[in-house]
Amino acid sequence: MPLIPEEPQIHESVQGPRVTPAAGRTASTPRPVPGPRSAAMPRPGRPGPGPARPAPPAQRPHSTSGQPQEARPENRSAPQIQLIPASAAGALDAADEAVDLLLDSGRAPGDILVLTTGEQHPWAAHELSFGEAAYWAQHEAGDDVFYAGAAVTERVKPRPVVIVAVNGDGGDAVAGALSGARERSGALLIVCGDPQTINTVLGADA
Repeated sequence: MPLIPEEPQIHESVQGPRVTPAAGRTASTPRPVPGPRSAAMPRPGRPGPGPARPAPPAQRPHSTSGQPQEARPENRSAPQIQLIPASAAGALDAADEAVDLLLDSGRAPGDILVLTTGEQHPWAAHELSFGEAAYWAQHEAGDDVFYAGAAVTERVKPRPVVIVAVNGDGGDAVAGALSGARERSGALLIVCGDPQTINTVLGADA
């Protein structure tokens, strides 16, 4: 049955493969355009000053303890599923807002993985411009939020929280992305996209 939107909150207390809608999002502020990064501002996951390079768009500076965060197994067989209604054009913004809420609630940056079914998240596209080796090294470090395309879901490691932005491609592509995301989600799977499409895919995948 179609989901009825409720309040835009992210809860992690309830376990089980159910879909919890979240709505009422306000208009998002545009993601920043890459600008110059000074030598005193190293890229995420790279200690110490280095050569100046453009700053990754839409990647907040996250404070960590200085040690890589390992994904903790949290009832991996039955993650809670939440839905944030969004159009394909607004799915990335919805995912970014979900990341902010999780971080504000105390989640460690290294606990969060964001997957996109269509266009790459700007942070991923930016980091990939420096080469796949550097990009995947940040994934291996596991000390910050990581963004990847759904096409490489099999390559990413499980994390407690997985967010899927359904920002393009339909049918089998979305089904494959959600299936892979569910397998890699330890405690919480958040899906940002069209409720009807997502419910159809989740229902067929159940």
